[in-house]
Amino acid sequence: MARSKRTSSVLELARQRMSGVRSITPLPDYGPSLKIVDYEADITALNDKINSHNGLLSDVDQSQNELEALERVVGDKNVRILAATKAHYGPDSTEYEQVGGTRRSDRKKSGSKKKKEPTP
Repeated sequence: MARSKRTSSVLELARQRMSGVRSITPLPDYGPSLKIVDYEADITALNDKINSHNGLLSDVDQSQNELEALERVVGDKNVRILAATKAHYGPDSTEYEQVGGTRRSDRKKSGSKKKKEPTP
């Protein structure tokens, strides 16, 4: 499942505010600590960072998909190797046990269960 991409209500509000500020003629001067060009640069920086972040999420999604595909391939080969070893050496062989199988002679025997008769 793909990760949710990041959006920012703060960025949307800043874009709307910047649009409003640009419509004021002449551009207002809010003093040295609140410059319009700095505000616009911060908006651009936030937008670029969100885009970069979302790109990284996409890369992680792709990497996870590749990893899961490789896991399926190796998992399938795990089963096939065990089955091939059982077919080649037999189900009661040491080799079968070495690759992770349980030898037939090591399996617990299941006995028939006797029904208990009710006591009167």
